Amino acid sequence: MMLRALCRTGGALLQQTQRAAPRLWVTPAQQRWASSLPMNTVVLFVPQQESWVVERMGRFHRILEPGLNFLIPVLDRIGYVQNLKEMVIDVPEQSAVSLDNVTLQIDGVLYLRILDPYKASYGVEDPQYAVTQLAQTTMRSELGKLTLDKVFRERESLNSNIVQSINQASDEWGIRCLRYEIKDIYVPPRVKESMQMQVEAERKKRATVLESEGTREAAINIAEGHKQAQILASEGEKAEQINNASGEAQAVLTKAEAKSKAIRMLSDALTEQNGNAAASLSVAEQYVSAFSKLAKETNTILLPSSTGDISSMVTQAMTIYSSLAKTSTHVVEEKKSDDDDGNKPHQ
Repeated sequence: MMLRALCRTGGALLQQTQRAAPRLWVTPAQQRWASSLPMNTVVLFVPQQESWVVERMGRFHRILEPGLNFLIPVLDRIGYVQNLKEMVIDVPEQSAVSLDNVTLQIDGVLYLRILDPYKASYGVEDPQYAVTQLAQTTMRSELGKLTLDKVFRERESLNSNIVQSINQASDEWGIRCLRYEIKDIYVPPRVKESMQMQVEAERKKRATVLESEGTREAAINIAEGHKQAQILASEGEKAEQINNASGEAQAVLTKAEAKSKAIRMLSDALTEQNGNAAASLSVAEQYVSAFSKLAKETNTILLPSSTGDISSMVTQAMTIYSSLAKTSTHVVEEKKSDDDDGNKPHQ
């Protein structure tokens, strides 16, 4: 009963104090959030992902953790309520000048989170407003370091540089910038027209280069094809000549073997009985055949003195053959005698 009466008395005194006391010590941020600040009801329940900063007699006392908490009436009050969730803040559109003196209109989105409720409450008057202004100034300074072309090509590096610069300054405020994203970049109309003309010229240049490269590749392919065709043709001609030479050599060998065999058979036939008569008949046949072919291929003809006397011609040919046969027989006998003398034992 005494505790309940004390609580009622403390609550009434707190309400009277808040109505009568001047609010000169309340900051603009606290005035803006005064309607959302909870009252000291002795027993308080703090939601998850929120931090309530408690002040005792105007000084910082402690930070209430999520869950059940108890406060002393009249002496304790909730000074600040900090949201620990990730917050998304729209950065208003602003103008910036690039390195090549082009005026741009840029807006963005900032993602941040409060890490230290104490610093966020007492380090800066309005954390969100401070971070927003810091993001705008940092964006202008970073854009001044890049040309217009690099602004479009290096968005990722630009965003990371802005985040790094914001975190260096916001550590004292207990705030952590997670990421920054550029939403839109507005370019002046004349600059946009010049950029479009530049893009069209670049495309035409690229098309011309590609066409010339295609023509060059086609010429190279055609020349390479002619080269390969000539190489293959020469290799085929070489193989044909080799085959022809091999065939001719084989034919010469075959003719030589046939002629050798014919000569051997003729020699054997001459050594038999009536061989001379057969030779005379063969010579007579060849003479008649050769005489019949005269004046068929040329107009110049050399004739023997006795063209009609076949027997004299045969007799002359047989005489030459007999002399050659005797000479060869004599040579064979001499060689044989030399071999016999060489085989006798020496005394």
